[in-house]
Amino acid sequence: MNPKVFWLITAILLASTCIVEAQQAKKVSKIGYLEAASASANPTRREAFQQGLRELGYIEGQNIVVEYRYADGIVDRLPSLAAELVHLKVDVIVSAGPAATRPAQMATSKIPIVMAFDNDPVGSGFVTNLARPGGNITGLSALAPELSGKRLELLKDTISKLSRLQILGTSSEPGYAQTLKETELAAEVLKVHLQYQDVLSPKDIDTGFEAAINHHADAVLVLTGPVLISQRSQLTRLAIKNRIPSMYYRREYVESGGLMSYGVSYTDLDRRAAAYVDKILRGAKPADLPVEQPTKFELVINSENGKTNRPHDSAECAGESG
Repeated sequence: MNPKVFWLITAILLASTCIVEAQQAKKVSKIGYLEAASASANPTRREAFQQGLRELGYIEGQNIVVEYRYADGIVDRLPSLAAELVHLKVDVIVSAGPAATRPAQMATSKIPIVMAFDNDPVGSGFVTNLARPGGNITGLSALAPELSGKRLELLKDTISKLSRLQILGTSSEPGYAQTLKETELAAEVLKVHLQYQDVLSPKDIDTGFEAAINHHADAVLVLTGPVLISQRSQLTRLAIKNRIPSMYYRREYVESGGLMSYGVSYTDLDRRAAAYVDKILRGAKPADLPVEQPTKFELVINSENGKTNRPHDSAECAGESG
């Protein structure tokens, strides 16, 4: 073979190899994961997200890199953490809850944001509507206010003498008004008197239990709120100490010692959030991806024989049809 031809072929092969390697390098996508709590607060949710990625063929450190950022319960840190992810030029930001979505929204209008869940995406102003979000944010909704009435029914079935109920919740939390309305409707039918405590700081939890004791509440119903979930160990300890039965909206409370919970499976939402990441990395626009609503619910009971988990699946729903 002519030496000139040989070296020409060699050069072409080397160039082709470099192009292929460059293309492969571009396949390593960078994901930002933003959470208001600490890394140890909700490990099962993070694991569910990672499982969802693996099921779709993504392996951290190989074809995907995830930059985790935790505010450790200090929500004032979230804006700077969101800005840090934007500076890293991540391809997608996954917000692990409502408290994280707002700072992410303020930090960027270009980078796609996937909500692992939000209690009221439309009411929060994150999306125009569930069917067509219309911006750079999409993901999953946890809004299911009708479940609050079911929780009260379950409490009544468990505590037949239930006539006074102490409610702990956070009035500024998205979806709170709808959830409270459903609770009040159920309480009217079941003839249960409601007492309220707005929880904006950990000390409000103590105040709420003092009110429950002073007003002879038969049980405590816990609604959503960032302080409540981050202080769930304190909350369940007070319930046990004062021998007050308690009902919660998430299984993590039961895992911390609470009596029972009924609500959306948040680990299922986190696993499904990975599918949104996959679609976006493949070229889909958040504006065109409908926000999905809950499809899996679970009843978790803490008994002397241990915890039992009874999942309930509803019909699949990809979002509003109008």
